[in-house]
Amino acid sequence: MHFLVDASLPRRCNSVLRQAGHEATDVRDVGLGTATDADIAAYAAQHRLCILTKDFDFGDIRKFSPKEHAGIVILSLPKDDDGSTMILYILDRFLSDMPPSLQGRLFIVDKDRTRER
Repeated sequence: MHFLVDASLPRRCNSVLRQAGHEATDVRDVGLGTATDADIAAYAAQHRLCILTKDFDFGDIRKFSPKEHAGIVILSLPKDDDGSTMILYILDRFLSDMPPSLQGRLFIVDKDRTRER
Protein backbone atom coordinates (compact mmCIF):
# COMPACT_ATOMS: atom_id res chain seq x y z
CA MET A 1 0.00 0.00 0.00
CA HIS A 2 1.24 3.51 -0.79
CA PHE A 3 0.12 6.26 1.59
CA LEU A 4 0.08 10.03 1.15
CA VAL A 5 0.80 11.40 4.62
CA ASP A 6 -0.89 14.73 5.36
CA ALA A 7 0.97 17.62 6.98
CA SER A 8 -1.33 17.28 10.00
CA LEU A 9 0.70 14.22 11.01
CA PRO A 10 4.26 14.00 12.30
CA ARG A 11 6.93 12.94 9.82
CA ARG A 12 7.63 9.89 11.99
CA CYS A 13 4.48 8.33 10.52
CA ASN A 14 6.46 7.81 7.31
CA SER A 15 8.96 5.61 9.17
CA VAL A 16 6.20 3.62 10.85
CA LEU A 17 4.57 2.97 7.48
CA ARG A 18 7.85 1.91 5.86
CA GLN A 19 8.75 -0.37 8.77
CA ALA A 20 5.39 -2.09 8.26
CA GLY A 21 6.28 -2.70 4.60
CA HIS A 22 4.32 0.15 3.02
CA GLU A 23 5.36 3.11 0.92
CA ALA A 24 4.93 6.65 2.21
CA THR A 25 4.95 9.99 0.47
CA ASP A 26 4.74 13.06 2.68
CA VAL A 27 2.77 16.01 1.27
CA ARG A 28 5.58 18.30 2.46
CA ASP A 29 8.03 16.48 0.20
CA VAL A 30 5.96 16.94 -2.97
CA GLY A 31 5.17 20.64 -2.60
CA LEU A 32 1.77 20.16 -0.95
CA GLY A 33 2.67 21.08 2.63
CA THR A 34 0.36 24.09 2.63
CA ALA A 35 -2.01 22.89 -0.10
CA THR A 36 -5.76 22.81 0.26
CA ASP A 37 -7.51 19.57 1.11
CA ALA A 38 -8.93 19.52 -2.42
CA ASP A 39 -5.45 19.73 -3.94
CA ILE A 40 -4.16 16.96 -1.67
CA ALA A 41 -7.14 14.77 -2.55
CA ALA A 42 -6.63 15.39 -6.27
CA TYR A 43 -2.94 14.48 -6.01
CA ALA A 44 -3.78 11.31 -4.07
CA ALA A 45 -6.42 10.28 -6.62
CA GLN A 46 -4.13 11.00 -9.58
CA HIS A 47 -1.28 8.95 -8.09
CA ARG A 48 -3.52 6.27 -6.53
CA LEU A 49 -2.35 6.97 -3.00
CA CYS A 50 -4.26 6.30 0.21
CA ILE A 51 -4.68 9.51 2.22
CA LEU A 52 -3.49 9.30 5.83
CA THR A 53 -4.51 12.26 7.96
CA LYS A 54 -5.98 13.44 11.22
CA ASP A 55 -8.00 16.10 9.40
CA PHE A 56 -11.70 15.21 9.71
CA ASP A 57 -12.53 17.33 6.66
CA PHE A 58 -11.47 14.29 4.61
CA GLY A 59 -14.30 12.40 6.30
CA ASP A 60 -16.89 14.48 4.44
CA ILE A 61 -17.86 11.97 1.77
CA ARG A 62 -19.75 14.66 -0.17
CA LYS A 63 -16.44 16.46 -0.80
CA PHE A 64 -14.04 13.52 -0.76
CA SER A 65 -15.75 10.38 -1.95
CA PRO A 66 -13.78 7.33 -0.83
CA LYS A 67 -14.73 5.66 -4.12
CA GLU A 68 -12.43 8.08 -5.93
CA HIS A 69 -9.42 7.18 -3.79
CA ALA A 70 -7.12 4.32 -2.94
CA GLY A 71 -8.49 4.81 0.56
CA ILE A 72 -8.80 7.46 3.24
CA VAL A 73 -7.59 6.82 6.79
CA ILE A 74 -8.30 9.38 9.49
CA LEU A 75 -6.50 9.01 12.81
CA SER A 76 -8.69 10.28 15.63
CA LEU A 77 -6.98 11.45 18.79
CA PRO A 78 -8.62 11.65 22.20
CA LYS A 79 -9.85 15.19 22.86
CA ASP A 80 -7.25 15.72 25.59
CA ASP A 81 -4.26 14.44 23.57
CA ASP A 82 -2.56 15.84 20.51
CA GLY A 83 0.83 14.22 21.00
CA SER A 84 2.72 12.31 18.38
CA THR A 85 3.13 9.28 20.66
CA MET A 86 -0.62 8.63 20.56
CA ILE A 87 -0.73 9.23 16.80
CA LEU A 88 1.99 6.65 16.24
CA TYR A 89 0.24 4.18 18.56
CA ILE A 90 -3.06 4.57 16.68
CA LEU A 91 -1.31 4.22 13.31
CA ASP A 92 0.56 1.11 14.42
CA ARG A 93 -2.68 -0.43 15.72
CA PHE A 94 -4.41 0.24 12.40
CA LEU A 95 -1.54 -1.24 10.39
CA SER A 96 -1.54 -4.42 12.47
CA ASP A 97 -5.23 -5.03 11.68
CA MET A 98 -5.40 -3.37 8.26
CA PRO A 99 -7.54 -5.12 5.64
CA PRO A 100 -5.78 -6.24 2.45
CA SER A 101 -7.42 -3.48 0.40
CA LEU A 102 -8.33 0.06 1.36
CA GLN A 103 -9.50 0.97 -2.14
CA GLY A 104 -12.67 3.06 -2.08
CA ARG A 105 -12.98 2.88 1.70
CA LEU A 106 -12.92 5.43 4.53
CA PHE A 107 -11.57 4.45 7.94
CA ILE A 108 -11.70 6.43 11.16
CA VAL A 109 -9.23 5.01 13.64
CA ASP A 110 -8.99 5.83 17.33
CA LYS A 111 -7.05 4.24 20.14
CA ASP A 112 -9.68 1.57 20.78
CA ARG A 113 -11.35 0.78 17.46
CA THR A 114 -11.50 1.21 13.73
CA ARG A 115 -14.71 2.26 12.05
CA GLU A 116 -15.36 1.99 8.35
CA ARG A 117 -17.72 4.45 6.77
